[in-house]
Formats: sequence, C-alpha cells, structure tokens
Amino acid sequence: MSAYAFDAYVTAALFDRAGRAAFALGDGTVRFEAGETQQAHEGAVLAAAVHPSGQGLVTGGDDGRLAWAEPAGLQELASLPGRWIEAVAASGESGLIAFAAGRDLQVRDAADPKFQRAFAHERSVAGVAFDPKGRRIAAATYGGVALWYARIEAQKPSILKWAGSHVACAFSPDGKFVVSAMQDNQLHGWRVADEKNMRMGGYPAKVKSLVFLAKGDMLATSGANGVVIWPFAGSTGPMGKQAAEVGFDEAALVVRVAAAPALGWVSAGLDDGRVWACDLAGQKIIPLKAEKGSPISALAMRADAGRVAWGDEDGNAGVAEVAP
Repeated sequence: MSAYAFDAYVTAALFDRAGRAAFALGDGTVRFEAGETQQAHEGAVLAAAVHPSGQGLVTGGDDGRLAWAEPAGLQELASLPGRWIEAVAASGESGLIAFAAGRDLQVRDAADPKFQRAFAHERSVAGVAFDPKGRRIAAATYGGVALWYARIEAQKPSILKWAGSHVACAFSPDGKFVVSAMQDNQLHGWRVADEKNMRMGGYPAKVKSLVFLAKGDMLATSGANGVVIWPFAGSTGPMGKQAAEVGFDEAALVVRVAAAPALGWVSAGLDDGRVWACDLAGQKIIPLKAEKGSPISALAMRADAGRVAWGDEDGNAGVAEVAP
C-alpha cells in the first residue's frame, strides 16, 4: 500500500485510463501518485472527473475555473469569475465535459476550444452525469432531474420530476435508467423511456455516493451501515425488488462507494476511516485500510478491480492493491 499525507481535504480520488491514481484537494492542487503536483485553482477543488482523453483530471473550483491537470502541465478550459463549479462530468465517448456553475449547466468539447453550451435551470444544479454515449446530460436540481442533449443549443429539457432536492445523479450503463440521490436520505429513479418513477428509500443517512456495476445489473450506494446493492437487471430495474446490504457494520456508516463498472467488485469507504473491497460473487470482505481515522471523502476503484484509491477529510490518502 502507498500512503500519502496531503494536509488538505481530499475532494476526489480517481484512476486515469492507464490506471494511475490522482487526487484533487481542498488546497486547489491535483497530486499524482508518482509525485507530480499541479496548482489547478486559487481556492479549493470542488469537483473532478477523468478527462475525456483518459489522461489527467478535469477539475472545477471555487475560483470559477475549469482546469485540466496532467502530470506534465495544466490547461485552463473555462473561467467564470465569481462562480463556484461544484459538479463535473466527462465523456470519453463524445469527448465532452459538463459542469455545473450555480443554475447553469455548461458544456465544453475537449477537441474544440470554441464549442460552448449553457443550459439554465430555475434552481442550482448539484450533480451532473452523461449517458453512456455522452450525448445526453442529466442535471440534478430541486424538483427532479433535467435531461439535455449535450450539443443542441436551443432546446427544452425533459424533466424527470420528483419533489425535493436532488444532489447527485447517474445513468445506468445501458441508458435506460436515471437515478438520483436526494437530500432527505433516499434515492429516486426513473425509467427514461416512459419516466416511470422508482422510490428507493430506507436509508439511515444521506446517500453521498452511488455507482453502477456488473455491467449495469447492480447499483451500489452509500448511506447505510453496509454497501446497499439494488438489483437493476431487466426492464423494470429495482421495482418490486429488495435491496441487499453487504459488509454490515453497526459501528460505522458507509459514506463512499466505488466499483469496477464491468465487474461485480465494489469498494467502500467508511465514516471511521476504514476502506474495504468485496467481490459480490463470493461476498468476502477484503480489508484495504483497517486503521481508523477521519471519514473517507473520496474513493475510486480501477476498472479491472485491481487497485483502490482513497482520501479522507484530513488529507490522508492511499492506494492499495486488491488481493483476493
């Protein structure tokens, strides 16, 4: 295991396409596991995603800047002075980058510096996600999730309505479902084709993290004493089905989840600083960080499930090999 002490809140831990770990921090820097550092923002990094090229991270900050940090250099992609960029998503399939700045959803093209789109909402956008082809964007906001076509300039979005504040969202890998995390300890989902609602509740805490795995047959979330696994196989998703809970521990809550999207592997970061991984086929828990500490604030699993990276609220971070 490799351990790091960054002395700043770890906003995001991510693996690039080559499987190298990078960390985005509350001091505005992006740190790479080989030791390179880029000062991406004057303030804090608020959100990050892997660049569409698969190299380095795209970060949004409280300085209104959208930046692309690589080990070899830094490039500014957008500047919105006085705004906070609190959510970022990127699509390797379409080459697009989406980010939220207040009530606006902004879109940029990694291959065309002149391309810009801005889509306005009545309330602030708290989460963004691309569909599998990178053509549509889901924007989580108050009252539901808005679906936009990423490249079309003048349009009206499709609104997936549900009362309450929606703070994060995800498309299923087949594009058939959208799921959002809400402010009030629950998820809500929709079948995109007919906007059929799916209520997914019963959480003891706010869901801060959600991710699809097993090629979309499962959805893993935080917000409970174990990782909550919802079944999504078939045309009806979790409707009429029960969720399972993996790695139940009454002494701690899972606050972050990560997964290998094509595989049945999931990782959990706990509010007492511990990290573990599990192959859901056998449900054997593999401890990756057994010592307790500050709550885990960032978590990532490499696509082949071979490595997990994490960071916590006090700036401690690590990368571990997953050895079944």
